[in-house]
Amino acid sequence: MRFPDKVKLVEVGPRDGLQNEKQTIPVEVKLALVNRLSEAGFPNIEAASFVSPKWVPQMATSTELMASIQRRPGTLYSALVPNMKGFEAALAARADEVVIFGAASEAFSQKNINCSIAESIERFREVAIAAKANGLRLRGSISCALGCPYQGEVQPEAVADVARRMRDLGCDEIDIADTIGVGTAFKVQQVFEHVATVFPLERLAGHFHDTYGQALANIYAALSSGVAIFHASVAGLGGCPYAKGATGNVATEDVLYLLDGLGISTGVDLNAVVDAGQFISQQLGRPSASRAGNAIAARRSPEHTA
Repeated sequence: MRFPDKVKLVEVGPRDGLQNEKQTIPVEVKLALVNRLSEAGFPNIEAASFVSPKWVPQMATSTELMASIQRRPGTLYSALVPNMKGFEAALAARADEVVIFGAASEAFSQKNINCSIAESIERFREVAIAAKANGLRLRGSISCALGCPYQGEVQPEAVADVARRMRDLGCDEIDIADTIGVGTAFKVQQVFEHVATVFPLERLAGHFHDTYGQALANIYAALSSGVAIFHASVAGLGGCPYAKGATGNVATEDVLYLLDGLGISTGVDLNAVVDAGQFISQQLGRPSASRAGNAIAARRSPEHTA
């Protein structure tokens, strides 16, 4: 078994993580978090979402945030956009990459945005054309790629079909997202094997949620399949809206600890990420959801004894 020598780690906590918070988070706190993550060396940070504040109030300060971050040379700052209005806002905010999204489940697509998968992808055609015309990277995200809260099983062929549609829109990278965290290692390998027949494996990313405690195992399985891009959320920020009380995104600190242990290079400073995770957890008034992060922080504390 040969793993990639290097992995690109995409930090999604500021967007995918914080958007699920019920309490209002001051833009100054979000800004401090993004700046800490930039300093940690991430090559890509999903920082904002230009969607209607009515639907995602936590992202209402995205314009202000993007205008204020200390941009690190070499880091891409991404923004989720649902339509041309969102794209224009992301362009004005100097996003480096825009993210469009679709589901691999027809039931999920109908339930959430009241249209078919094909119709949802077609809605992004104008955004895709505009992104390319303005020199922005375009990333596609496929939700419910390993299971759906409404229809249950999702076939690998269905995921590959959405990937093909996103490829045809011109996506530079495509995320395979286990939105409800039901995936297991074997299913992960099956899905990537199918999707790699329609889109280059080196430009596919794994986005795993830890609802059933399988995220690290799924990352290991994807690594063994040759996947070299993964998403993670500092301190495990983010919940799963389809499984009450369940955890959401896999914690970045845990993923870094795994990758470091495998000798895989990321260019990201684990200790700096632990600091960022402890910072945002304190701001939110709860412990970090990262086991590795909490263990490393505890080991550093003056009270710790060998």
